[in-house]
Amino acid sequence: MYFTPMLQQSHTTPANGPDASLYAGQFVLQMKRMTPGLEEQVRKTLTSIDPNLSVDHYQTFEEQIEVNLSGQRMIARLTLLFGVLASVLAAVGLYGVTTYTVQRQTQEIGVRMALGSSRGSIVGMVLRGAMLQTAVGLAIGIPVALFCVRSITSVQSQLYQVVGWDASVIAAAVCTQAVAACVAGIIPAQRAASVDPAQALRKE
Repeated sequence: MYFTPMLQQSHTTPANGPDASLYAGQFVLQMKRMTPGLEEQVRKTLTSIDPNLSVDHYQTFEEQIEVNLSGQRMIARLTLLFGVLASVLAAVGLYGVTTYTVQRQTQEIGVRMALGSSRGSIVGMVLRGAMLQTAVGLAIGIPVALFCVRSITSVQSQLYQVVGWDASVIAAAVCTQAVAACVAGIIPAQRAASVDPAQALRKE
């Protein structure tokens, strides 16, 4: 983009008007700080210069960026939504697997409780199983994600403040999955801890 003085532009007569060579397509105002009521001041200033001057559209730089990046932000929000949906599905799947495992280990849990195991130890045993499954999934998923990151290294120089991988993002993903695993495993763990040893031992 470059700017030329209005009086140095060619004086040609366009088809849609008598002389549009002096038509200012846009004015750019650089301010030290955002001034309240700036739009009204701009309109009054232009009117004082020439009553025929009018402002068709007033827009701040932030608003212009918002409009230009609306499509990218929509894609980012959709990607975030898909990520949240994937996390929910993973948590639901982990809950189902943990519940099924607890049901299969009902007799074992009854024996443990009959031999003096506390509720806390039973809850810890179930949660350790859920966390182990999550750790296995993260051990597979993180290297795969880092490998896929290489696909954007060719366009990394064209993306603003985008790096190949971010340790904080990976740490946040790991913490999110750990919390989801705890939430998904706490309900089956509490159910396992409330099992009556006598009924568990009679169950086939």
